Parts: sequence; C-alpha cells; structure tokens
Amino acid sequence: MQRGGPAVAGLALCLGALVACGGGSSGGKASPAGDTAAPPTAGATTGTSAGGPISPKGSGGHPLAGKVVVIDPGHNGGNASHPSEIGKQVYVGNGTKECDTTGTDTVSGYSEHAFTWDVSNRLAKILRSQGAKVTLTRKNDTSVGPCVNQRAAVGNELHADAAISIHGDGAAASGHGFHIIEPLAVGKNAKIVAPSVKLGTALRDAYHSGTGISYSTYLGTKAIDKRSDLGGLNMSTVPKVFIECGNMRNKGDAAKMTSASFRQRMAESLAKGFDTYLG
Repeated sequence: MQRGGPAVAGLALCLGALVACGGGSSGGKASPAGDTAAPPTAGATTGTSAGGPISPKGSGGHPLAGKVVVIDPGHNGGNASHPSEIGKQVYVGNGTKECDTTGTDTVSGYSEHAFTWDVSNRLAKILRSQGAKVTLTRKNDTSVGPCVNQRAAVGNELHADAAISIHGDGAAASGHGFHIIEPLAVGKNAKIVAPSVKLGTALRDAYHSGTGISYSTYLGTKAIDKRSDLGGLNMSTVPKVFIECGNMRNKGDAAKMTSASFRQRMAESLAKGFDTYLG
C-alpha cells in the first residue's frame, strides 16, 4: 500500500480503503518467528494465472453456500496515469482523503495492483467453489479506481457477510512480515468493529499457519493493527479488514509475493480463514 498522496500519485510507491499503509501502529514489534515458509504443499496449484484449477482442502461440498463475500483488490493498473482523478478528495467518515493511490511495487518492478488482482481472483475462485457468492470491487487491472468510498459501498450494498481488502506493503526494506488492519469506530461503522476483530483474527491465524510468513516486524501487535484513517474501513457497514500480505520492498517477502505458486498458497490460506469465520 502506498504512503503518498496526490503529489506522488504518478509514482509506484506505498484502499480505504486504499491509502497509506504506514499509519500509526497499535503496538510494538512482533516476533519474527515463522518467517521462513515451507514449500507449497503438494496440492497447491503452481500455474501462473489467477484462478487456475484448485482443490481446496476440507471444502466438504459447499460449506459457504449462501454466504456473501466482497474482495477488494487494492489500487488499479490505470491509477498512475490518472493522477488528477485518483487525487480528488472523497469523504472517508471522519474527513477527506484521496480517491485512491497508485500502490507500491517490488524492487524488480512487480506492482502491488497486479499482486492484489492475482491473489484476489485466486481467493474468489476458491470461495466460489465452496458455495459463496463473491464480488470483486474492480473488474480488471487496467482501469482507474474505484475510489475508496465506492469500494466500501460495494460490500454495504450487497450486505456482505464479510469483506477483505488485499494489499502489499511498501515499508522500509528492513521490515518484513504481514499484518491485518482492523477498523476503529468512526461513526456508522461502530457496529462492525467487534465482528471485524473476529474476522481479522481468523484470517491472521489461517494466513500465518498456511503461508509461514511472519507477523510484521515493523507494525502492529501480533500482526494486528487498528486504524481510523482508512475509508474502506470507516465507511463499511459490514465486517471488513485489510491485509498487507507482506512487505513488497523486502527481498524475502518479495520473493514469495512474485511467485505464482506462493500466491496460490496465500489465497488458500485466506480461504481457510473465511471458512473459520463464516462456518
């Protein structure tokens, strides 16, 4: 997730969802234990395109039948070439912020918007195979936006049982690991704070266990951060969290995030988190 505002919207740096990923921490550094992940399991898909064939373990037919999930792939591929459009101010529940940002990338140039689009589609395919009705907040990786308030509105209008905004962080290269961002009460989202905590815990535990990626060493407490400045959380009326899947500027995290087979592993791990929360 990008840290800059409109002045840097044309650059690939660090949703509200979709603005700065480096807000105030909710606690100190977490233990780096488990940073080295084992190779993907034998059942993991190793294809290079999103939505490849999968066999989600323990699906038990359609355990998520009737559940509605909204997945928000952070940023978009056309943002960088439309700085004025994504730089316009929108209301985020307790003030205004940029419509969206460009996102970050790895040192080798793999963009956050491409990463989030790929993981989101992989996750959507798994959840749909389990019976869930899944909607993504954007239809491709070449357009502009939508704005952070519009992304939140998708989940609200569908009365989603759960929503997630998927990101990759753009922190200092020395930091590594993932973290979940949960909402603080900001007006109309107050009722979804408690269920969002449950959702965040389920996703954190499943992601950590399934990928072996460590809790963030630079932000949050046991991979949980709480914020009141993200429109995607402030404007949500359904349980919702963000996940920074890793630090794209860190060499070790970037190696995992640029691997198609590991992105599949990330998606499968997140699906297990939804199974836990929605089951």
